[in-house]
Amino acid sequence: MERKHSELLNKDLAMNKAEYEALYKQHEALRNKVANDPWHLGYHIMPDSGWVNDPNGLCQYHGIYHIYYQYSPFDVEGKTKLWGHMTSKDLLHFKQEEPVLFPDSRCDERGVYSGSAFIEDDTIHYFYTGNVKLMDQDYDFINAGREQNLIHVESKDGIHLSDKEWLMTNSDYPQDMSCHVRDPKIYKQKDTYYMVLGARDLTSHGCVLVFESSNLKDWSYKMRFEKENFGYMWECPDLFDLDGEQFMITCPQGLSQKGYHYQNVYQCGYFPMHVDFDNETYTMKDFCELDYGFDFYAPQSFEDEKGRRILIGWMGLPDIDYTNPTTENGWQHALTLPRVLTSKTGVIYQTPVEELHQLRTSSYTSTVKAFNDLELLADCYEMAIDIEKQDNFVLQLRKGACLSYDIEKHLLCLSFDACGYGRDKRYVEVEDIKNILVYADTSSLEIFVNDGAIVFTSRVYTTHEDNQIRFMETAMDGNVHFYELGKIQIETK
Repeated sequence: MERKHSELLNKDLAMNKAEYEALYKQHEALRNKVANDPWHLGYHIMPDSGWVNDPNGLCQYHGIYHIYYQYSPFDVEGKTKLWGHMTSKDLLHFKQEEPVLFPDSRCDERGVYSGSAFIEDDTIHYFYTGNVKLMDQDYDFINAGREQNLIHVESKDGIHLSDKEWLMTNSDYPQDMSCHVRDPKIYKQKDTYYMVLGARDLTSHGCVLVFESSNLKDWSYKMRFEKENFGYMWECPDLFDLDGEQFMITCPQGLSQKGYHYQNVYQCGYFPMHVDFDNETYTMKDFCELDYGFDFYAPQSFEDEKGRRILIGWMGLPDIDYTNPTTENGWQHALTLPRVLTSKTGVIYQTPVEELHQLRTSSYTSTVKAFNDLELLADCYEMAIDIEKQDNFVLQLRKGACLSYDIEKHLLCLSFDACGYGRDKRYVEVEDIKNILVYADTSSLEIFVNDGAIVFTSRVYTTHEDNQIRFMETAMDGNVHFYELGKIQIETK
């Protein structure tokens, strides 16, 4: 397209590779400050400085896992958006690569926004949203004044990318769409490629647009998925098959809290689906939340070379009213643990990848009732509880951070005092609890209940002295397997 080569309209948030490299050299002290932060995570991907949000372009190619992510390396508020990049052969030893995409073109001058990867014919195809805001007059940037451009690049190694191809822009989307159409993800069925895009229409109803192509370059509008009165915007759609079932993950914005559902500012979950592309029809069952914690959004999944569907999410949320004190030390947010997805009768289960077992160091085994005798204190740990007879309990995961269960109300609760920095309580109704798996890092908690059918992901900020793990109250019977955990290794540039 000719537009691709025109001059940038506004350079406020633009950045090219040379500018990044010059600034990177100037910020060594900031990176050292982040590295020495007591809340620096031990086994999660996080920024060496600045900000991280959505995982992007997840794939495994020729044995190498590629994890890209929204990255603002020099500010903690996520203003200028690049694609950061980590590679790994085993999800334990990582290499921090150079960023691969910069907001340096007319089509993405205000941010290389979220996108995905699709491998075909031994080539990685990347699709992402290029964000552009027009500044020639006052706009609301909802129905006017914003371009959401669909960009395509290719690679033979995940490191070196082809020139940007500007495939679609606002005029290529249905006429009833607002300026918010983004987050492309590819799904293939038979010989046809389908692209799902999160969208908001002109009447502020969320939906997912579906485009089709025979060659990954020429796309035409096919259909849309929608649910009446279910938010004003659906972000980050991901359509996939899993254990003989079909699902679509998405992040609806604008849902009001209903009982113990939809407790966060924006939600993240999945619809069990059945799509008939030939007849342009679909069935979409009830929305299920993927995570009940304070810090989970914009997940993306991919199938690795072992045939596992692995999901990684952003361990954060936009527009929250609680805070992360790490901003004072030069960084904010992280990615979740990689999680293997499985399904049964319309329910998705999340389990941390088994590679993490190799991080185990000291181990302890105890009954639930004798657990406190161990007097454990740990910053990074894995704790597995197999419940033989359920009853009320209050489990302190950190001082001021507790997981509790009320058997009469069937309510499971994750609660924080001051260590939550504004995070208070999140609840989920659950009839029976069979097992609990906790992964605690220096400033995060990921809790998997009933084989991962229920998950809580949250940040938490305590000192080492406050990292005591004990049952404050319990009448249940069961066994506990506890492991202190080491760190992943990251080779930096």
